[in-house]
Amino acid sequence: MSLPFLVDRREGAAAWALSRWGVLGALVGVLSGVAAALFLHALNGATSFRELHPYLLLGLPIVGAAIGGVYQHYGKSVVTGNNLLLDRIHSPEAAAIPFRMAPLVLVATVVTHLFGGSAGREGTAIQMGGTLAGLLAAPLKLSARDRRLLLMSGISGGFGAVFGTPIAGAVFGLEVLTIGRIDYEALVPCLAASVVGDVVCRGLGIRHHLYAVGVLPPSLAPVSWLLILVAGVLFGVAATVFSLLTHGISHAMSRRVSRPWLRPVIGGSAVVALTFLVGTRDYLGLSLPLIEKAFTPGGVVLWAFAFKILFTAITLGTGFKGGEVTPLFCIGATLGAGFAHLTGQPTGFFAAMGFVAVFAGAANTPLACTILGIELFGSAMAVPIAAACVVAYTVSGHHGIYLSQHLGIHKIGGTGGPNESIPCGQQDGSGRIQ
Repeated sequence: MSLPFLVDRREGAAAWALSRWGVLGALVGVLSGVAAALFLHALNGATSFRELHPYLLLGLPIVGAAIGGVYQHYGKSVVTGNNLLLDRIHSPEAAAIPFRMAPLVLVATVVTHLFGGSAGREGTAIQMGGTLAGLLAAPLKLSARDRRLLLMSGISGGFGAVFGTPIAGAVFGLEVLTIGRIDYEALVPCLAASVVGDVVCRGLGIRHHLYAVGVLPPSLAPVSWLLILVAGVLFGVAATVFSLLTHGISHAMSRRVSRPWLRPVIGGSAVVALTFLVGTRDYLGLSLPLIEKAFTPGGVVLWAFAFKILFTAITLGTGFKGGEVTPLFCIGATLGAGFAHLTGQPTGFFAAMGFVAVFAGAANTPLACTILGIELFGSAMAVPIAAACVVAYTVSGHHGIYLSQHLGIHKIGGTGGPNESIPCGQQDGSGRIQ
């Protein structure tokens, strides 16, 4: 057999794979973009309505009971949300993700925000993208391996569409599964899904919020780099506290409150009480106005990040629905602003680093978060953001917001096996944490 024949054959196979997965990824991107646009329009409407009718906050415990009851009776198989999606990617031969995940999380998240719960949006977009991607597997008669790649592209499509960051979305889908490893096998469908998802979402009228970093330092002196590293440590600690507190509340509720519908009633009541105690509604919902204030000198109080951690951990830990990422953006931006105020540094500069670095530590995705920061704040921030993300990622250890992440490589030396779990909870023997 001649060498040219072998080369032609390999090139043909590569071209077929590129075309096939490019088309499949783009199809997932269309579905993810439409779903994300529908969700974001509903979420924006719910937020605007809540701000016009602040008394809705008093109904948070009541709708919490409804959310808990609905999931108890109709959503037991999908209640773990993002972790179920990661589990199915790790074990693609398992049963398909039930379609009910998408409408349940969509409605529950919008209702959570309508009544003032402190939650994010990426979890909902990712779950919808993954669910819709999974639906394509059966009619296309895909193998377990191919279904795994399709589910990964659903994560990227949802992330890229909901935040308007297609490159970060693609890398996030490759990086989030296993700490310390990136799965390049899904590169083509993840990139296609994220780019197309973003284009479709924008085409359906979604405009993403932009934050002004302000004047950047012309050059960074050694003391500036020292402060960046110190800030990175603080960002990693904040990520760890958020993860442990959220999982701790969830674990305590599961053990001590036997009725699932009662858990969000308790959590909703706590959020209502805390809101009146602190005397501001800045920590409800996505807290986008609070994030914007964080980029302005003196715009936020020093302890704003701690309040956002508490509000969000209670909301998500007691069973309300939504994501963690936008609250983590807020926690990081307000912590960065407070650090800049105490050290006399540019506020927007450190708020931008915190914006992505706390997320990097909590999600264990430093590369995706570095790219996210570049897409959001420009290439001039690339090196400081990368440094902050890497430090936060290292400091946060093997804790994280996604309990079904696997440990591929220890952050400080050593390697983990394919079924080794993140040591931040109790093992269940399947490579994840309960």
